[in-house]
Amino acid sequence: MTMDSNIKKNAVLIGIQLPKVSPAELEGSLQELTRLVTTLGYNVVGQVTQKRSSDRSASVLGEGKLKEMAEWTGGTGVISAMVEHKLSKAALKWAENAKPTEEDDADESIDTESDDSESIKDDKKGSAQIVIVDTELSPSQLRNLESAAGVPVLDRTGVIIEIFSRHARTKAARLQVEIARLTYVAPRIRETGGGEDRQGGGVGGKGAGESKLELDKRKIRDRIKELKNELASIGNEHQVRRAQRDQEISVALVGYTNAGKSSLMRAMTGSEVLVADKLFATLDTTIRPLYPESRPKVLMSDTVGFIKKLPHDLVASFKSTLDEALHASLLLFVVDSSDPAFRSQLDVTQKVLAEVGANESPSLLVLNKRDNLSEEQFKALKTEFPEAVFISTRNPEDLKMLREKILSYFETSMVDEDLFIPYLSKGIIGDIRARMRVLDETYNETGVILKVRANQDHIEQIKKKIDLSNKKSQPF
Repeated sequence: MTMDSNIKKNAVLIGIQLPKVSPAELEGSLQELTRLVTTLGYNVVGQVTQKRSSDRSASVLGEGKLKEMAEWTGGTGVISAMVEHKLSKAALKWAENAKPTEEDDADESIDTESDDSESIKDDKKGSAQIVIVDTELSPSQLRNLESAAGVPVLDRTGVIIEIFSRHARTKAARLQVEIARLTYVAPRIRETGGGEDRQGGGVGGKGAGESKLELDKRKIRDRIKELKNELASIGNEHQVRRAQRDQEISVALVGYTNAGKSSLMRAMTGSEVLVADKLFATLDTTIRPLYPESRPKVLMSDTVGFIKKLPHDLVASFKSTLDEALHASLLLFVVDSSDPAFRSQLDVTQKVLAEVGANESPSLLVLNKRDNLSEEQFKALKTEFPEAVFISTRNPEDLKMLREKILSYFETSMVDEDLFIPYLSKGIIGDIRARMRVLDETYNETGVILKVRANQDHIEQIKKKIDLSNKKSQPF
């Protein structure tokens, strides 16, 4: 599946319009696939679309569209049989009598062939070195399309996994992507001569042994198990770190890929977070405090972006990453308000979060890229989403307003209280200043009185520390 990044290959896209899919939805999905393919380093030279009653047929496309696809790739447009069986005379005679009539052909074309085909220019014929299909393909569908196209075929899931594998940086992310990739590859070690060469037979063996195909699949299963064990050990480390942060206030940025989460993260925390106009530029969770640092301190995390038709195995693999959203004190749903499809993108984000149980967390809708909206669009969205926060990461005033909104949200659940800390108590004042907002302070001959604003739990913890410190300082 990996290609040489220095060679830019030409790709032709295949889109299937099912009965419940509108032309606009099909076009939007193909535009998104184009961005995915471009992120992967391919050059899209054309596309073939077709209306179908289902995408589960053996070849996905009808005969006419297979030939149209083959014009782009230089293939035959015909699916070759895996194994040629010599037919008997009786079978040949039956096949001759069973040929479809012209009326049958007409009925079939009504069901499968759309009338939106375009003639391909001569200079484009045979120009595509790969076919990419905007749906998930079964192993047999993949083989059939490759047979007709004469070039490699990738489905949408394969493209996303390849992008993930390139963008993973941390050890945990690389392990998660590798598990998803092997899970995807395992059933696709398919009809390429896998049934021959049985291994391990003979004296002392266990019967005929395993075929090469079975052996390869077993190796993959063993490797997946090994990777999951390694990931579990890393997960335990993450759990320890997360437990240490449990007393901190945390905000998780969630949303569709390329909605501007990383740009917002950089603007709000001053950290050098990767910002790129690419899908899935961020796969690893980054955690930084708000800057300038607030009291109490607020941690912000940037999480992996979501996308339509995100493979379920990837969602499962990245559960540990998405757990940051599950344990966050507040979720910021970041959307690109200038994208006409942002409502469906928001729906995708909410559904994926529901899979990890994070859909019940408190949330705030942030409509990003407001500078790309016209005044009429802004007013309409303001009416539709009265509780949302409209920002542009390029506008310092917008960022200041969002920061105040976040801090004020947490302060609504806080209480004000006076705490007396004797001078003999060590480290407690520093702990208070790090985790609480100090509203006022008064000094006397024995200690300091701090008027603080904080969560009741934090105040109770500090009180226990003060009592413990007082007991230690008292003479026996």
